[in-house]
Amino acid sequence: MGYISELRKTVGHRTLIMPCACLIIGDGQGNVLLQQRVDDGKWSYHGGAVETDESVEEALRREVREELGVEIDDPRLFGVYSGPAYHHVYPNGDETSCIEIVFTCTGYRGEIRLQAEEVARVEWFSRETLPENLSDNPRQPLLDYLALFH
Repeated sequence: MGYISELRKTVGHRTLIMPCACLIIGDGQGNVLLQQRVDDGKWSYHGGAVETDESVEEALRREVREELGVEIDDPRLFGVYSGPAYHHVYPNGDETSCIEIVFTCTGYRGEIRLQAEEVARVEWFSRETLPENLSDNPRQPLLDYLALFH
């Protein structure tokens, strides 16, 4: 996160508006692959901040490659989520007002290799089995996506 890291040197923990490329990986039958974050132990979908002059789709592919070690097939724009519900405070005190640009896909290439410093593990979940310690930001996009299968 070069751009954000540089900004943090100037603004400290103050709130930054952060466009994020996010991905819901589904199996086409109502299950989603989530990752458990190392920093707070919460479950989330995949993705992260868009860097300077990077397209949203480039950021999406880069983040998934970094976090999971796989290439994604045919990401489709699902929705854009923002507002007070997407204000996030990281364990280190950094605050962001996220603009979540959420994509979906049902396939990826390669074998999952987790980025150990960010991702503790991945698991498949259905609407009924979503983890209690789900991060706030992905909650509504995941519920909207999983509603398509009921």
